[in-house]
Amino acid sequence: MKKILVCCNSGVSTSLLVNKLEASIAATGAELEVSALPLAQAIDELAASDVVLLAPQVGFAADNLKEATQAPVAVIDPDAYARADTEAILQQINELLA
Repeated sequence: MKKILVCCNSGVSTSLLVNKLEASIAATGAELEVSALPLAQAIDELAASDVVLLAPQVGFAADNLKEATQAPVAVIDPDAYARADTEAILQQINELLA
């Protein structure tokens, strides 16, 4: 099971996105576990994550997180994030895991 960490400012908007992602993951049968945390708490979970995705509003932290983890770090496309386009986000996850 691959662990995906999604980070944002407070975790509220991203938790809604994670709920939709979990439904999409269940529908595809993918072996992914997704969790959402505020950026301030993400450092504690970096070592346990296989991919770290950042909400667009915290994309500024990407370089710092890349230095702090071996996992791929990427910013979610703003349009995909705003529309909660789980198909596009799952494609991004799969590309980062490849």
